[in-house]
Amino acid sequence: MDAQALFLQTGGSLIAILALYFVARALKVGGKPRLADEAQVQACAGEVEEGFDAQRVSIARDGTAALARDADGRIMVIKRHGNRFAGRVLTRSAAVREEVDGLVVDTAEARFGAVRLSIDDPAYWADAINRL
Repeated sequence: MDAQALFLQTGGSLIAILALYFVARALKVGGKPRLADEAQVQACAGEVEEGFDAQRVSIARDGTAALARDADGRIMVIKRHGNRFAGRVLTRSAAVREEVDGLVVDTAEARFGAVRLSIDDPAYWADAINRL
């Protein structure tokens, strides 16, 4: 293959990649979603577990995670997973530790992992999780 043909093929590929990028941006595919308000957290919690009706919610300052508590005292941690949100209802196996700017909640599930939350009321949530 001569240099000119290779140059045209490379240029054509680059143009095609850029075109796909701009189409994805225009369709708002992908991205980094954020939890904006309590209603969105309540909706996420309801999707994770049918019937989970969050009564108290704390959203991380960066919008990537949240804690929700229902009327029965169950606590759910929600975190961003790719371009969606995933959540787990915490069990007695869950652990929490307070840090200077928030909490680290370990769900005790290796696949879900620990979640770091910078929230305004970490002491309340640490106490609630420790009482599970």
